[in-house]
Amino acid sequence: MTVKTLGQLPKTMAAVVCHGPEDYRLEERRVPTPAAGEVLLRVEAVGICASDLKCYMGAPLFWGTGDAPGYCQPPVIPGHEFVGTVVALGEGAGEKYGLAVGDVAVSEQIVPCWKCRFCQRGQYWMCPNGDVYGFRQRAFGAMAEYVLLPAGAINYRVPERVPTAHAAFIEPLGCSIHAVQRGDIQLGDVVVIAGAGPLGLGMVAAARLKGPRLLIAIDLNDHRLEIARKCGADLGLNPRRVDVVDEVRKLTDGYGCDVYIEATGHPAAVKQGLDMIRRLGTFVEFSVMREPVTVDWTIIGDLKELTVHGSHLSPYCYPIAIDMLAKGLLPMEDILTHSLPLADYEHGIELVHAGTESIKVTLRP
Repeated sequence: MTVKTLGQLPKTMAAVVCHGPEDYRLEERRVPTPAAGEVLLRVEAVGICASDLKCYMGAPLFWGTGDAPGYCQPPVIPGHEFVGTVVALGEGAGEKYGLAVGDVAVSEQIVPCWKCRFCQRGQYWMCPNGDVYGFRQRAFGAMAEYVLLPAGAINYRVPERVPTAHAAFIEPLGCSIHAVQRGDIQLGDVVVIAGAGPLGLGMVAAARLKGPRLLIAIDLNDHRLEIARKCGADLGLNPRRVDVVDEVRKLTDGYGCDVYIEATGHPAAVKQGLDMIRRLGTFVEFSVMREPVTVDWTIIGDLKELTVHGSHLSPYCYPIAIDMLAKGLLPMEDILTHSLPLADYEHGIELVHAGTESIKVTLRP
C-alpha cells in the first residue's frame, strides 16, 4: 500500500483522552498511519463545542442513565470542530477527495456507514450507524496533534482565502446554516433566533441572507447581542431587560414572529418561542438540552397549528460555510475569542462552561 507523507512523521502525539465525565487526561498516543482511502491531518485548531461541554459534564444524552447506554464510548479523543494540514494520504485518498499533501482540510462531523436506508437515500446525516468524531472509538476526534479521517469521511479542501484559524468555525457554521434552512424563511418574514452563542451567531449571519423583514437575536449577554448585530441582526433583545415575548408581539401587530429558532440549550427558551411565534409559524429546535423540557403541546396543535422542525448536523452545508467565511460575512475576530494551547484544555472547558468571557474557544495542538 502506498502512503504519501509530508516528511518524516513522529511516532507519538499528545492527545486529550476522555475516560468518563470530568475525567479527561492529556496522554501520549500513537500517531495513526492512514490506510487506503484515509487522510491524516496535523491539527491546526479544534473548537470546544457545547456538546463537548455536556459530554464532559456527564449529560444523560451522552452517558445514559442506569442501564441505558449513552452516546459517548470512552476512552476516546474528543473534538469534532477542527481544521488541519494534510500530512499523509492513504492509497486513493488524494484522488477521492481532491486533496494533496500540504493542503488545509476539514471533515464533516459525521462519518456515515453509507449502507443504511438513510445513507442510500442521501440522508447520510441521520445515519444510525455513523460516528461523530470524538464520541466513539471508531472515529477519534481532533483534540490531539493529529487526527485520522476514516475512509468513509466527507472531506473538503479549505481555500487559501479562508484563514486557517477561521476554518475551525466551518463545522459550527454548517450546523447553523442547516438550522436556518429548516426554518424555511420567506422574504419579509420576522425571524427570531434565541441564543447568540457561536451557533446562534452563525444562524443570524445565514438568516440575513434569506431576506427577512426583521431579524431579532435574543440573549442574556449584551456583548453577544452586539456581535449578533455585526452578523446581521436588526435588533437584539435581552430577557433580563425587556419582556421579549411582548416586545416581539408589539413589533408584529400582535401576531408574533414567523420563524423562531431555538439555540440556547435552555428549556425556558422553548416555552418562550411557543408563546412568541404566530399561528401557522415555524419553530426550529436545534439545541442539545441538558435536561428534559416540559411544555403544553396544545399550543403546537389545537391553538397555533405550528410547523415544528428539528435540526441535526450540517448536511450539504460545508461548501456554503466555506463560501461565507471566504466572503467575510461574519466578524470572526469577534467570534473567535480564545485560542489556547492543547495542554490548557481544562481552562478552555471552564471558559465555555462559564460563557461570560468567551464566545468560541479553540485549542492549538
